[in-house]
Amino acid sequence: MALHFAPEEFAARRDRLMLCMAENKLDALLLFSQESMYWLTGYDTFGFCFFQCLVVKQDGSMVLMTRSADLRQARHTSTIEHIVQWTDRENANPAVDLRNLLNDMDLLGARIGVEYQTHGLTAANGRKLDEQLNSFAKVIDASGMVDRLRLLKSPAEADYARKAAALSDAIYDAALEQVRSNANEANILAAMMEANFLGDGDFPANEYIIGSGPDALLCRYKSGRRQLHKNDQLTLEWSGVYRHYHAPMMRTVLTGKATKRHEELYEAAHEALMAVEAALTPASTFGDVFEAHAKALEAHSLTRHRLNACGYSVGARFTPSWMDPQMFYAGNTERIEPDMTLFAHMIIMDSETNTAMTLGQTYLTTNGPAESLSKSSLDLVII
Repeated sequence: MALHFAPEEFAARRDRLMLCMAENKLDALLLFSQESMYWLTGYDTFGFCFFQCLVVKQDGSMVLMTRSADLRQARHTSTIEHIVQWTDRENANPAVDLRNLLNDMDLLGARIGVEYQTHGLTAANGRKLDEQLNSFAKVIDASGMVDRLRLLKSPAEADYARKAAALSDAIYDAALEQVRSNANEANILAAMMEANFLGDGDFPANEYIIGSGPDALLCRYKSGRRQLHKNDQLTLEWSGVYRHYHAPMMRTVLTGKATKRHEELYEAAHEALMAVEAALTPASTFGDVFEAHAKALEAHSLTRHRLNACGYSVGARFTPSWMDPQMFYAGNTERIEPDMTLFAHMIIMDSETNTAMTLGQTYLTTNGPAESLSKSSLDLVII
């Protein structure tokens, strides 16, 4: 089987989940998040775009219900022993098949948790599921239960995060080799992807962000490439990906010479990132981290040019996003704990002067100061 963790690690994860289920008095848990299935069993697929569910009982037994296309995928990449299929057909309702499976597992009238908040369960399928379960069992919204367990990384996971970060550094180096006046964004993007894949990396859970000129102020990927000018700005956000573990980075690179506004924004971004880095300790909450970022930018009169979040947890993620749910935003009471991998990004977009500046990297938290997983310089690069 194509497993990336030792059997003992999967067993430890299962035991942690069993304790959590017991605390919440759940007889079973219906997992629809691909990240949850991968973390718990190693199951690796993009088949979650269709209806599939991993049923986990309080005794630790598991049954996967999926389509025929993923039967061999599950056997080859996971520890799951029991797999059942629902059949593609006209007017198919896999929620009925799932209810019948739950009945066969003696779960009628049980207290069942459901992962609702995931891309692996569409609203339409969620409605079908509720229709089948409303009179079958006591349904509890268990969204986020496994996400909280995944938030703390094992030593093996931290090792994968470090490998992803090394790929991120290599990707950045490859990008800088291509950046010059008249360079095409297509060549830069191709070099970045090549560096990731040649380093045994995986597809990222979302597209890399690349934009120059006015597009440097965008925080999302968009279709269409552009050629850099003599004096230009280029915003990049990317991640090396190793065994689905991500370690994102973000930079704004300049060609020609820096404007005074670029220099001002870089100074503010660097100061804010250092304030965030200092706050990434067990003495802080996720909200405290955001406030450190906000205060630093407020001191530079940049409140209206910043975002309302400055980073998030990262780990093993699948499309459409490499962002884990826990984010740095105002009022978030989630505490910083050791063994978290957290991406902090300082994003300043001044639409009044059409000036962009970004700076970001991934950290591993400890009992003390956080460890930057990236070895790349934080200096402003002007080519």
